[in-house]
Amino acid sequence: MIFLVVLAAGTLLQLWLTSRQAAHVIAHRGAVPPAFAESISLQDHQKAASYTLARLGIDRWKLVLGPTVLLVWTLGGLLAWLDRAWLELSLPPLWQGAALIISVLLIDMLVDLPLEVRSTFGVEARFGFNRSTPARFVKDKMIELVLSISLGLPLLLVILWLMESAGSLWWAWAWVVWMGFTLLITWAFPTWIAPMFNKFEPLDRGELRTRLEKLLERCGFRSNGMFVMDGSKRSAHGNAYFTGFGENKRIVFFDTLLEGLNAEQVEAVLAHELGHYKRRHILKMLITSAIISLAGLALLGWLSQQAWFFSGLGVNRESDALALILFILMMPVFTVFFSPVLSAFSRKHEFEADDFAAEQTNAQALIEGLVSMYRDNASTLTPDPLYSAFHHSHPPAPERIAHLASKMTTT
Repeated sequence: MIFLVVLAAGTLLQLWLTSRQAAHVIAHRGAVPPAFAESISLQDHQKAASYTLARLGIDRWKLVLGPTVLLVWTLGGLLAWLDRAWLELSLPPLWQGAALIISVLLIDMLVDLPLEVRSTFGVEARFGFNRSTPARFVKDKMIELVLSISLGLPLLLVILWLMESAGSLWWAWAWVVWMGFTLLITWAFPTWIAPMFNKFEPLDRGELRTRLEKLLERCGFRSNGMFVMDGSKRSAHGNAYFTGFGENKRIVFFDTLLEGLNAEQVEAVLAHELGHYKRRHILKMLITSAIISLAGLALLGWLSQQAWFFSGLGVNRESDALALILFILMMPVFTVFFSPVLSAFSRKHEFEADDFAAEQTNAQALIEGLVSMYRDNASTLTPDPLYSAFHHSHPPAPERIAHLASKMTTT
């Protein structure tokens, strides 16, 4: 009953928030907000509104499909049936458990696939953002599948082995393994994983590179290089990020971003990304993730010993694999209510990174760069505040621009 009540409450909350967002965007699509009137045309503003509404349409389908599939897995008995089917093959217990979990995750991926296709080749294509092809889309999915199994299967087998063999405190050892795996993937992503999907070319020598190298030197930031990613082969959206840690850090610019911004604006955007590093946001988020994962595994350790956890969610036998997959399926139902807390945490970091960028570069250039990115990415300038509190890790455009403008005033 707790599961059903919370699932219903969370689903209705998300549908209500989506309706609020749609109504708010529609109510403000007739005029560009004053702070953007000189830089964004009414046509671009209305395009962003239409794009936001189209994406909300996809989200509504997900909000209906997700809970429905979850109920089929649990109270509908599909998970119990699949468990019996794998048991009939008489595999070794660890492999049987791993096969059960992987098959559930694969089926979930297949269920989500039609909406992803509709989003990519429907909504994104209609608004001029999709540049992928069906062949590339399939290839990406196959690479993701191979990576997920080759990296995830060994981790899953270790976790299941610990659940079976490490005693009542298995979850503490599992947490150590999980954190080690997380750090390994973070370290390997820039040079081993990301190049499987995109090409990364060193940023050409020239005025821009010289300008950015001076910024890095000024900020005391050492990296493994600055690279341009061919994001344009899949999408017209632009972005920049840095990834990795230690000596394996990389600064990455989407080629679409460099096409839309001038050198001063790119420098300001990079300064923002460096602000995350200099203000230790990556370390803080890693510590936060470690605490949450430890608490989650401890909770799983307790739930896996409770008979009602299994019977209440539609399975008639107890096993480590069933406990793990039920936990994976169930947790998003409860964590949705904590989204505003995590979003507020993330927004605080974004403001601090903007402050750092304003100290190191021209705040006006960052404002101009952000406005250009809002326009080019068709980001709505008028989100509903409550919807945004649940769904947006970055501050709404008006708040962010006003914050940066205040820094210009004070300086």
